[in-house]
Amino acid sequence: MQRHGYLAAATLLGLAVAIGGCARDPQKRSVSELAVSGTKSLLRTDADMQTVLNKLASLDGKAIEKTTAPEARQQPTVADAVKAVLSDEKRSADPQSLVPGVSSRDVTIPGANGNLPATVYTPAGPGPHPVVLYFHGGGWVIADRSVYDAGARGLAKQADAVVVSVDYRRAPEHRFPAAHDDALATYRWLTTHAQSLQGDPKRLALAGESAGGNLAVATAIAARDAGLTAPRHILAVYPVAQPDTHTASYDKYADAMPLNRPMMLWFVQQISRTPNDVQDPRINLVKANLRGLAPVTLVNAEIDPLRDDGAQLEQALREAGVSVERRLYDGVTHEFFGTAAVVKKAEQAQAYAGQRLKADLDKQ
Repeated sequence: MQRHGYLAAATLLGLAVAIGGCARDPQKRSVSELAVSGTKSLLRTDADMQTVLNKLASLDGKAIEKTTAPEARQQPTVADAVKAVLSDEKRSADPQSLVPGVSSRDVTIPGANGNLPATVYTPAGPGPHPVVLYFHGGGWVIADRSVYDAGARGLAKQADAVVVSVDYRRAPEHRFPAAHDDALATYRWLTTHAQSLQGDPKRLALAGESAGGNLAVATAIAARDAGLTAPRHILAVYPVAQPDTHTASYDKYADAMPLNRPMMLWFVQQISRTPNDVQDPRINLVKANLRGLAPVTLVNAEIDPLRDDGAQLEQALREAGVSVERRLYDGVTHEFFGTAAVVKKAEQAQAYAGQRLKADLDKQ
């Protein structure tokens, strides 16, 4: 094990001792669970990614799968851990300092059942700019656009595009297909209102992370079927693409952090009306009709139950005749994409994703 592994092990051991010194909240992971997960993590994770994971563990959040949805939304996030790491390093966590040249403003845009809050990220320079509609992650249940600010803001910089990050309705208050309906409604609106955002309605793209990566692909399919202006590119970062939680990566990383199998099963329980919902092609993308879609970029993390979802989706897209490129980043975990301020491979992934978007969005 490298030196950083020993240092991280000491950190985790100290954390476990401190936590174990008092009665544990039953909604939190046990000391043994933390120790097993932490030890496995040390053996495979990059140093800067491990720093973020250690910081996240020190924030001592409850296990998502042991909480209610409202409680889950209050738990520490990877974004919180990044801010804490920046504080430790005496660096500013101000988004505009971390991603200069991108301004942001909050707006509301129509969803399928009322207006939705959204943030518009605008790069420097005169418009009209190409426009990327971006969907945040969180299993369709937790998180919001502010938690995923760094990924959306980074894409605006790297793709030189307006990025519109929207807060779709979340489960269990609004179960499937509410989020998918909102995603299509916001895209439909963008095809006729992009100019109001200094955007070009002829140069659109879809993007998202995790559950949002699923929404990006599902929305492209729905837009095709509805006869809407087709997006020029689709970016899906570690998307949910199929319902089987016993793929090789699910089995290998069943207890990984910050995403694991129990959490995914909890998300499914929150969003589903019936067990058949997860077989719907809007969730089970590998079984959907993928023909005729725009070029797709898939980004996956090695240490992630959803790693093989990306591989399966790549294969399904190829079989459907869709141009697709997938890049797998080793040594990093689910949620790494938005950690570019402190994780080098996230910086590389954002640059790669931006280049892929820009190549198609800049075509005349």
